[in-house]
Amino acid sequence: MANDVTLTCRLNKAYLPVMNTQQLVYVLIDAVPGASMAQVQMPLNLSLVLDKSGSMQGKKIQNLREAAKLVVDRLGPQDTISIVAFSDRKYLVAGSQPVTDKGVLNKKIDRIRDGGGTAISGGMNQGLTELGKAAAPDRISRMLLLTDGQTFGDEQKCKKLAEKAGDQGILVNALGLGDDWNEDLLDAIAAASGGMADFIDSPNKIMSFFDQAVQSMQDSVVQNAQMVLRLASGVTPRQVWQVLPMISNLGYRPLSDRDVQVTLGEMEKGQPRTLLVELLVGPRPAGTYRVAQAEVSYDVPGLNLSGEKVRSDILLSFTANAADAKHYEPEVMNIVEKVTAFKLQTRALEEAKMGNVEGASQKLRAAATRLLEIGEKDLAQSALEEAENLETSGQMSSHGTKKLRYETRKLTQRLSP
Repeated sequence: MANDVTLTCRLNKAYLPVMNTQQLVYVLIDAVPGASMAQVQMPLNLSLVLDKSGSMQGKKIQNLREAAKLVVDRLGPQDTISIVAFSDRKYLVAGSQPVTDKGVLNKKIDRIRDGGGTAISGGMNQGLTELGKAAAPDRISRMLLLTDGQTFGDEQKCKKLAEKAGDQGILVNALGLGDDWNEDLLDAIAAASGGMADFIDSPNKIMSFFDQAVQSMQDSVVQNAQMVLRLASGVTPRQVWQVLPMISNLGYRPLSDRDVQVTLGEMEKGQPRTLLVELLVGPRPAGTYRVAQAEVSYDVPGLNLSGEKVRSDILLSFTANAADAKHYEPEVMNIVEKVTAFKLQTRALEEAKMGNVEGASQKLRAAATRLLEIGEKDLAQSALEEAENLETSGQMSSHGTKKLRYETRKLTQRLSP
């Protein structure tokens, strides 16, 4: 079907100079579900897995209940929901059921009370059990997990459950509230399942995060997307970054000497899945060459489409005119700068974790400079403050670490006009 997915490729510069050495080229690849997807919406099979431990008292548990009721309100009778509340034990608030009697569901949510310790694996395990009751090829199965604390003694169980979820096609969106949860664990849970992790810095924001998460689930139309890059002779890939919806290092899997595969997963209608590919291109005489071809394969269960493909050539011109070779594409370079800032803070956090205070501090200050250059003053200030924390106390603050880790992932969501 025409316009299922459109694929476009842009370079960071129109011309490369003729040289005798390899040159680095940035390719921005946009894959966007087309107009034919606008009315597609698959039924949702959702499990809310919610922390109700003692630390969730007050505004946290109040806003959590309201956010859960907001989710119920967003769903329809074609959708199924289950609600699990956990502390150091698990509580089945509502077993898997169609969203037909919202009043009954909301009354059950209102009975959630804080208390106890934190053991995330029990909640995850119950959530997976409930999701399995309504799982089907024509449904999107998702877990929305929220916690505000450290889980004790069951981190490996959580990771194994996330792997199990991923094997079953269930993405886990893991949300950490406040400053006292383990970001490494939530990132691992999200990565193992194919989902995403995020940071909620205030109880007042729980509702908006839940709202955005459910909207994203309902807009998911393309499944099992894969990209294959077919490279010309003398062209080698260096890195593949996802830049929308969030920045992450996707990596790639070699298929042959000249073909590499990148897993994209799902795509939302109307929203681009954008990649930044770093290619090293060998010397060539003046002229225009096809240095690579991008091919995206995908399924659209809502339209009964499977194994669809779309392709786009990546053309690169070489010139002996030095003036032509100096021109850069500003939008692509803007994204390159944001990915560079993300890389710097990521390396800084890794250095800090290994105890390399000097290296981490230097990278944080370099990241602050990059962030200022792209207009991110608040994040730049946070990077500087954490550099000072390292230099004075030898460690970063929990809040600052989480803010830099998660907010720099979203830099590309605030693209300059």
